Amino acid sequence: MTRKEIFIGFTVGIIANLIGTLLYLIIFSELSIQESIIVAREQGHLGSLLALGALLNLAAFFGFIKIKRDQRAKGVLIATFLTAFIILLLKIF
Repeated sequence: MTRKEIFIGFTVGIIANLIGTLLYLIIFSELSIQESIIVAREQGHLGSLLALGALLNLAAFFGFIKIKRDQRAKGVLIATFLTAFIILLLKIF
């Protein structure tokens, strides 16, 4: 049961990150989503886009804490750490 709850939280964290990134691109970019991602990668800003998308994980994390779903909140935290690791790799390479 615990692994299932953590996996649900992890999935919610990844989906929240993707939705946050896409929302940022839709609201603030004049280009299409695909063109924006290509330009961000060329200019070295892809990690920054992922970090802005990860802000939506805060809502998921505190939402799960508020309704006392601590294992799901742990899954969101793991997804956030994975995002931070990906950002680190993007900044290094």
